Amino acid sequence: MTFYAPNGRVRPVRLSESTRQFAWDSLNQKYGQDALKTMAISMDDLENYESMTKLERYDEAIYRIATQAPIRICPDEKLSGAATLGMAINHRVPATYGGKTVTYSISHLTIDFETVVKYGVNHIRAKAEAALQTHLGTEREPFARSCIHCLNCLDLWHQRYLDALSSMPGYEANYRNLQRVPHQPASNFYEAVQSIWFIFAFNRLCGNWPGVGRLDYLLGDYLEKDLRDGTVTLDEAREILAHFFIKGCEWITGNSNFQNGSGDAQHYQNILLCGIDENGKEVTNQVTYLALDVLEELGISDYPTSVRLNANTDPKLLRRLAEVMRYGGGILAVYGEDTVIDSLTKYGYSLTEARKFANDGCWEVQVPGKTFFAYIPFDSLRVLQEKTLKGYAPDRAFDSFEDLYAAYLVNVQEAVEAIYRDRTSKLLKPNFREHEWQWGEQKPCTVISLFEGGCIESGHSYVEGGPVYNVLSPHIGGLADAVNSLYVIKKLVFDEKKLSFAELMTVLTNNWEGNEPLRQYVIKTYPLYGNDNDEVDAIYARLLNDFSAFCRQLDGRCDYKFPAGVSTFGRQLEWAPFRMASPHGRRAHEVLAGNTSPTPGSDREGATAIIRSYCKADLVNLPTGAALDLKLLPSSVEGEDGLDALVALLQGFVALGGFFMQPDVVDASVLREAQEHPEDYQNLSVRVSGWNARFVTLCKEWQDMVIDQHEKG
Repeated sequence: MTFYAPNGRVRPVRLSESTRQFAWDSLNQKYGQDALKTMAISMDDLENYESMTKLERYDEAIYRIATQAPIRICPDEKLSGAATLGMAINHRVPATYGGKTVTYSISHLTIDFETVVKYGVNHIRAKAEAALQTHLGTEREPFARSCIHCLNCLDLWHQRYLDALSSMPGYEANYRNLQRVPHQPASNFYEAVQSIWFIFAFNRLCGNWPGVGRLDYLLGDYLEKDLRDGTVTLDEAREILAHFFIKGCEWITGNSNFQNGSGDAQHYQNILLCGIDENGKEVTNQVTYLALDVLEELGISDYPTSVRLNANTDPKLLRRLAEVMRYGGGILAVYGEDTVIDSLTKYGYSLTEARKFANDGCWEVQVPGKTFFAYIPFDSLRVLQEKTLKGYAPDRAFDSFEDLYAAYLVNVQEAVEAIYRDRTSKLLKPNFREHEWQWGEQKPCTVISLFEGGCIESGHSYVEGGPVYNVLSPHIGGLADAVNSLYVIKKLVFDEKKLSFAELMTVLTNNWEGNEPLRQYVIKTYPLYGNDNDEVDAIYARLLNDFSAFCRQLDGRCDYKFPAGVSTFGRQLEWAPFRMASPHGRRAHEVLAGNTSPTPGSDREGATAIIRSYCKADLVNLPTGAALDLKLLPSSVEGEDGLDALVALLQGFVALGGFFMQPDVVDASVLREAQEHPEDYQNLSVRVSGWNARFVTLCKEWQDMVIDQHEKG
């Protein structure tokens, strides 16, 4: 077995042959295909199904899943538990009635693994039993009973694995390791890893897609103690941790599991490494480096992994990160920790909570284990084209750029307020009054609610206001293209007066037809966002500041936070058919910029200039984040000089106040070869937009978009 990187490099070998074989089987669809053999558990025999409440149906579904889902124990595996029902891969609770899904599931969160590892599930049960006594005779009693019911289901599933392991020779260590956890606190590194995996797997079995969060923070102390006591070696610990990563590949099917074709391996199970803890102490430990070893050797993309870097990050760690990053596949992304923490504290989180930040299963920032999160994107380019410029109406005119910008801001604010009205109508009871509202009934999700702080105690589920923090985040998309459009109008019409506003509207209405010299003048003359041009970057920074202010005006009017963020998550593909020609030289329906990145092909000054442009905005005003996608050629990171350059890039990103960056090292020619011969590139991974995907499982539209980004970006 040879594990190749996207740039053709042969990966190093540290793990045992049996572990590498386990990885090979998992990465090559063995267990994903196995899950497709049993898609869901049927509830068709329930005679009273139609008369049951939604919560009663959910509870019955979880019971049947826990007691009927196939048990899978893989050859030589070191960790037990598996999500073996295929429908869960499609973001649904894998139970059906009459061929239809009973209910959908939950994602975009990182659950409270810390409580599980440190205190055990029995601690959670004690909270649930106390909550039931509190809520007896109230409308919250059914949820409280559901919490205890789902914990009982977890116990049944746990016992099924103990029974299976007890009768299988060669799995004595697995059996012993699973006896105490996850119900009791972990006492060593092996138990801690098993505890996290078992709760993670149970949530996935029930259809949920949780993030993992800060793996080295959760496991570091256990490994340090075991190494000190001599009960485990680093090599043994690496093997155990590798099995955690390999088990997470159990949903690889070799096909896109999503209607929009956005790729296999997209299950939001993100991991975060290094950075400081709640007391300001650096977390980086042996687990950090072991995780990097595993990622480097196996190239596993199913856990998109990010690192928290700050001004004091050890140069040794930066060097190691660069070594792993240059293998490509977009596996490692970067948070500017100082900026993120500053953003959260200025927004109102305590310093302790802010320092504990993790991602939500993608890259948006949240306090793990305590946060309900949803983001709501909108296309700011389309707002400019359709609202402000009235679809390029011939009579549309402005006396100055400031008049144009002011009109645009009105429309952006309207878009933000529309998001607010839409979400309150869906989440809250009808006819609510601000500050006198109640959460409306939502889909049942008790399993997730068990592992989100605040839900059990309050008697409210994850989607009904239960968590400590409830966050709805408007995300501005199409940012670079809206900014570039405004900038070019400013230069072309108001500063240089090359044509009137009405004439420009006609040019755009005609999709630049008959005006190719003018289009080329625009493309070649004006340095757009991403080229370290202060004039256009000032518009970018101003727009983000104004947008975040609109969000703050709505913050807290109901019992949720309303922070600003920037993202597209690939929606530039689905937005393209609705976009008209753009003032910055782009024709109608082109696929344009993603996230906070430049318009494809417009950045001419290299990666450093892109980062400088991005960091000119006050990113502290964006508490849920703003992602910068950065494409790097393999040749730019070759050799010692390449490593030095990549380290310097990471340091510069942090020093300039960057929030989140997704570097990806891959040659577009390799992607084109994979498009032509997918059978030879089954595990070629690319960073898409907050997640990784196996390139060959993307539909052609997505593949073309990724190739275009790498060729032009």
